[in-house]
Amino acid sequence: MILLNFARKKLILLLTGITLLAMTNSCGIYAPSDARKVPPGSQAKMKKNLEEGKGMSLQKLRGGSTNFQFASSNPLWRATLEILDFLPLSNVDYSGGIISTDWYNEGAASDESIKITVRFLSNEIRADGLKIIIHKKKCGIEKNCTVKKVSSALESELQVAILKKAVIFQEEFIRKNKTKRSEIK
Repeated sequence: MILLNFARKKLILLLTGITLLAMTNSCGIYAPSDARKVPPGSQAKMKKNLEEGKGMSLQKLRGGSTNFQFASSNPLWRATLEILDFLPLSNVDYSGGIISTDWYNEGAASDESIKITVRFLSNEIRADGLKIIIHKKKCGIEKNCTVKKVSSALESELQVAILKKAVIFQEEFIRKNKTKRSEIK
């Protein structure tokens, strides 16, 4: 029996070794290249790789321009953060286009809390560029809580406030750019 266990261990070790050898060999970890076929200089190598489909270019993806949008330069995003600054935030994801607050209770009704989620559907300052969702949590005496999505005037009030603030941020941005351009000339 001891000899049988030893043989099993040897067999498993051998099969593992063969599997690892086959996997590393097929991965192409080491692929020698011919120096005569590789162009000198990084620009030439990059061009050759792009022609062969081995890389990507931001210029090709963006139509020749590299215009990156950051959260601090998006007026809709900045306006939303400023309007909701009195609430504790639980999830803020610029790339996912969502801002979600934590449960908030004003103190008027100790058993009720609200949670606001703002989804960005567009970077443009438009009424349909935002979706505001409000959830209300009501907890009973025994801490049995129910959560419901509610439609209230608060949704439209928040949307109007965010859009107004975003327009102000956009106008400030345009005014600053005009001032910078006039200073350069």
